[in-house]
Amino acid sequence: MELHNLKPAEGSTKSTKRVGRGIGSGKGRTSTRGHKGAKSRSGYSKKQGFEGGQMPLQRRVPKFGFKNINRVAYVGVNLDTLQKLADEGKIKDTIEGKTFVELGLAGKNDLVKVLGRGALKAKLNISADKFSKSAIQAIEKAGGTATEL
Repeated sequence: MELHNLKPAEGSTKSTKRVGRGIGSGKGRTSTRGHKGAKSRSGYSKKQGFEGGQMPLQRRVPKFGFKNINRVAYVGVNLDTLQKLADEGKIKDTIEGKTFVELGLAGKNDLVKVLGRGALKAKLNISADKFSKSAIQAIEKAGGTATEL
């Protein structure tokens, strides 16, 4: 290594383009901004989605559909899932809202609806926000109770 082949580390130096340092630099006068217009002036900032006066994409594309603000969303838990957990010994006899969260079947603020897919053999006392008719029949047939909160 000698003085004539020393180089700065890669990425440690910025670009050598220094604008606005006189006409002799080649990047003086308009300082690479061109002549006139908003872009040439200080303080210019383009609005997000601005397309030079052309109608922006978010306004050209039509809106469609409907979002019901009164919709109540439930997390579905099927009977076969509860039976599997009972077989594994993760649930004993009662299941509440807190139990669904601990088992990872629902989130902390989720509403739970028990659905009737699969067979239930275990006698379970289930408390949930909602039940399907087939789920209530299957739970009561197995000797358990279904309590709506």
